Amino acid sequence: MDLGIVQTHTFLTLLGGGSVTSAELAKAMRFAPILVAADGGAHFAISEGIVPEAVIGDFDSLADRARGAIPRERFHQVDEQDTTDFEKCLARIRAPLILGVGLTGKRRDHELAAYHALMRYPVQRCLLIAEEDIIMLCPPKMSIDLPRGTRVSLFPMAPVNVSSTGLKWELSELALEPGRRIGTSNAALGGLVELSVNKPNLLVILPVDKLSELIAALEVNSNQWPP
Repeated sequence: MDLGIVQTHTFLTLLGGGSVTSAELAKAMRFAPILVAADGGAHFAISEGIVPEAVIGDFDSLADRARGAIPRERFHQVDEQDTTDFEKCLARIRAPLILGVGLTGKRRDHELAAYHALMRYPVQRCLLIAEEDIIMLCPPKMSIDLPRGTRVSLFPMAPVNVSSTGLKWELSELALEPGRRIGTSNAALGGLVELSVNKPNLLVILPVDKLSELIAALEVNSNQWPP
C-alpha cells in the first residue's frame, strides 16, 4: 500500500523539533520550498510565520497553538509507537530530495534515532542539516567536486565495504564497522571525490557550507538504493 501523504516533484524541507535556527530553515527552504513538519516541528514553523503543507507524527509534542494556526486537513496523525516521527515522515513523503532540519541537536537519543531512520529508508534521498555538518546515507556510488582540504568523514552504522578516489587517505574495498574501524576526518585532495559502498550502511558527513555542492552532485548522480 502506498502511504504517500505528501507527493511532489519539488525538493522538500522536513522540519523536526530539534535544534534549528531561522537561518538554517531559510537556507533549506531556498533549495526546497515545500515545508513539512514532523510533529512538534510545527511550532517553530509557526513562530517563523510559515504554515507547513503537512504535519505528520503521533502528535505527542503538538501544542494547541500549532493546531489553531494550521488548517485541520493538513494534520496526519499516525498513532503507532514503533517508529519515530521522522520515520513516520520518511515513510509517507514522496519527493526527489528531502532536506531535514531540526532533526539533530538538543537530545542525543533523538539524533541517533535520526541516523537510524536514514538507514531504515535508504531509498529516500535525505540530507540532515546540522549546525556544522550535513549528514546523509551514502548511495551505492556518488561523485562530488570538493575543494582541497574539505573534511570528508565516513561513519559506518553497520559493517560495510568502502572504496574511494580523491581522498587524502584512499579506501579500497576497506571494511568499516562500528567498534572496529571508522573513516572520520578524511580530506578531499581537490577535485572529484568518488565513493562506492556495497550496503546502505555508511553515513557521509560534510561541512554544512558544501550543501549546494552536495545537492548538485545528487542531481547528477541518479544512483540510489532500490526500494
